[in-house]
Amino acid sequence: MSTSFTLHSGLSKHARAIACVLVFVLALTPVAGGVGNAYADVRKADIVMGETVDARGLAVAQCPNIDAERAIVVDTNGTVYFERNADDAACIASVTKIMTGVVALDAVASGLTSLDSTITVSADAAAVGESSAGLQEGDTMTLKTALYALLVPSGNDAAIAIAESVGAALRSSGTASGDSDVKAFVAQMNATAQKLGCTNTVYENPHGLDFDQYDGKLHSTAADLAKVVAYAMTNQTFRSVVGGGSTTITVKRGGSSADVFLETTDGFFDINDDAIGVKTGYTEKAGASFAGAVNKDGQELYAIVLGSTSESQRFFDADELVEWTFEHRKSYQLANCDQNTQMNGASVPLVAQVAHDDWIDRTVPATFSDPQCAVEVFDLNGNVSQTVEFNELHGSVKAGQVVGTVTFKQRNQVIATQDLVACKDVPAPNFFESIGIAFDRFMRGFSGEDKTATSQLLNTTPLIVDKTASTQ
Repeated sequence: MSTSFTLHSGLSKHARAIACVLVFVLALTPVAGGVGNAYADVRKADIVMGETVDARGLAVAQCPNIDAERAIVVDTNGTVYFERNADDAACIASVTKIMTGVVALDAVASGLTSLDSTITVSADAAAVGESSAGLQEGDTMTLKTALYALLVPSGNDAAIAIAESVGAALRSSGTASGDSDVKAFVAQMNATAQKLGCTNTVYENPHGLDFDQYDGKLHSTAADLAKVVAYAMTNQTFRSVVGGGSTTITVKRGGSSADVFLETTDGFFDINDDAIGVKTGYTEKAGASFAGAVNKDGQELYAIVLGSTSESQRFFDADELVEWTFEHRKSYQLANCDQNTQMNGASVPLVAQVAHDDWIDRTVPATFSDPQCAVEVFDLNGNVSQTVEFNELHGSVKAGQVVGTVTFKQRNQVIATQDLVACKDVPAPNFFESIGIAFDRFMRGFSGEDKTATSQLLNTTPLIVDKTASTQ
């Protein structure tokens, strides 16, 4: 049994959300003569922040529960929070069209074409079949309009039309070569994949069909696709096209204007309020796949799921990945002290007492250069530790002077450093004080007493509280 859905864009947001929940429940419910097709699970070999679930000793409740065979979730910095078979090659169906859009927009950025250039739908483009934007032979439109036809309803017709037009520009400029405009365009897709650091990706057409005359070696990985999506989302035109849902475009048809309604294939918008795209894919060989993006309070994540058990499940898998990631990203305050002191008339945390080496018993009160600094941590990655290096202090010390450095690590990776700065002026001993100190140190040499004060780090690193840790 295969469960898929399309929600009419005329429904209210509330109604669509309820419909999605009902579909999800039905997908998980056993049916007469068989079992439901969604088998979301947690695997010991799943990888969380570079280590397997098994190695970290994580409970099931602490891990994302998805059924996609291959998956990854990353942020804009390339931090990988979760992986499942992310480097395994697989067919990607119409997720291919992300790269189609990228190559077209790169050609615009290079001046080889423009968003206003004319795209003409050839007989080959109109006849490609399967997922279609409803374009007809002879239709003309701008490249920007064609990108909507490509990415919103996943139009194979638009993919060929764009590849023919942009491919011709790539060939004439010598940017790419091939026996045809489409082959030159595909060559540029592969070249761009290599430029982005994709290590196991091959494109053979601009639409992602993988059967009959299109059967071949077309494939990619979740890890590679995450790089492609991250790059694509740096382009504002791409973001606007994939982030708007269903729409209507206008094309020139038979000498007059014709409106063409484009219904989005992206059901992610219906279950995640922070969704901003990106692209669906489905063939029998690839299964249900999706590359999704969310932006929550300025924090952006990309979730790639390949081989979910149904076209609806892929959206729930992506939602599970991003919401799990947000749940475990925490703000961690670096200054954690029981005492405060004054610095330039303001109360600041007393982070350390740093020995002044010219005195026997005098220290310099210190705080962080940024006493309010906090860093984002991923709580499942372990607790935070700190190490300190104190400077040797001689002569007069002025408020604000750097007197040491504290380094913070999580899982042996540096996550932050803070300079220790003096909170007040501490003068050097005068001539007569220096004589007394020298004599005192001479006498301490016989008694074994300390000749200088001891530096102390007063800051602590509280344990990261994981609210799911006790849940089994």
